[in-house]
Amino acid sequence: MDNQTRVELEAAAFRTLLEHLDQRKDVQNIDMMNLTGFCRNCLSRWYQEAANARGIEMDKDAAREAIYGMPYDDWKAKYQTEASAEQQAAFDTSFAENVGAKAAK
Repeated sequence: MDNQTRVELEAAAFRTLLEHLDQRKDVQNIDMMNLTGFCRNCLSRWYQEAANARGIEMDKDAAREAIYGMPYDDWKAKYQTEASAEQQAAFDTSFAENVGAKAAK
């Protein structure tokens, strides 16, 4: 497979992932993080980092809007639920293991 085709397939898969997440607003970020080690916020950070690496200025809010399909505060107000103490404890561990070291860079 040539590189351009690979890039196009990866982009199509990413768009499908975003569509899937948009259809599953019931899936909370904390649950994603606890089960997979990443969430919508991670995707937005990776998106922002990729843009910045290519000389495209993008801030956290713009990246989150690209992933959430709306401003992050709007998404939180409409779809985010309160985390239980157990979810929060599991999140603290997952965040430290999967993001903590990277966020310190």
